[in-house]
Amino acid sequence: MPFTDDSAMTYSLAKSLVETKELDVIDLAKRFVKSYYQEPNRGYGPAVVTVFQKLRGNKFTDIVNPAKNQFNGQGSWGNGGAMRVTPIPLFCYQNFDKLVDITRKCTQLTHTHKVGIDGAILQAAAVQQSLLLNPKEELNVVSFIDDLIDKMDQIETDEEGLGLSEPQPYKLQLSILKNLILENGEGPHEEKVVQQLGNNVAALYSVPTAIFCFLRAQKPITDIQTENPFRRAIQYAISLGGDTDTIGSMTGAIAGAFYGEEKINSNLLQHCEASEEFRNLSDLLFNVTIGQ
Repeated sequence: MPFTDDSAMTYSLAKSLVETKELDVIDLAKRFVKSYYQEPNRGYGPAVVTVFQKLRGNKFTDIVNPAKNQFNGQGSWGNGGAMRVTPIPLFCYQNFDKLVDITRKCTQLTHTHKVGIDGAILQAAAVQQSLLLNPKEELNVVSFIDDLIDKMDQIETDEEGLGLSEPQPYKLQLSILKNLILENGEGPHEEKVVQQLGNNVAALYSVPTAIFCFLRAQKPITDIQTENPFRRAIQYAISLGGDTDTIGSMTGAIAGAFYGEEKINSNLLQHCEASEEFRNLSDLLFNVTIGQ
């Protein structure tokens, strides 16, 4: 199974962090562009392709404005920043302030709208929380959500000028997520999840959905016949439809950070392009992290 633009950009970010041992945004921009032109058929969206073309055209002398000038100067609030942040929580590990700073700078290469950036921060925070938990202990899903709400309360501080109906949209989405998780019985039907949380390319309507998929899969789900919670989370994310590769990727990142390698079926990995290369890269990234 070939990987999409999600994994291509995640790989570039991890490789840059490993080799520079810091966030070098110019190095990262060059890697993004080189990877795209080497393999342009990974599913890149037209907006990010335009950014890459402009970065290449100005020879990386201006790495901010190509993304900032999109969508009438508002920048993109899509999930393209969130889909690639997985290496950052490992690189920062227990340092949330550093995670926020690096995620913001990394995301701004392609997505400069604050809602797009905040979505990437939320995804990175969810992965970081999962890394710091013990998978052998039962996950307190309410505490997991409340911790994210507290963090986004710190992040969503100046949304008033964005023309949004809600001043703290991710806090609102997380509250909706919490209500869905707390529903009695076997949980809400897929249609209700999609209606209330979303499943499209906007970060606001996909990052909270990915978090929900991870948390919902802590328990069995009707029609998903597996006892493996990691696989169950990804299958559930795909079942919601919409932007399945990115929501599935983000769900898998959170679940993988929590459960670790032992829950990832080796037979499944054999069908995933470059899985061994990604594993080796994650080991290198961890070595950089503990050496800081």
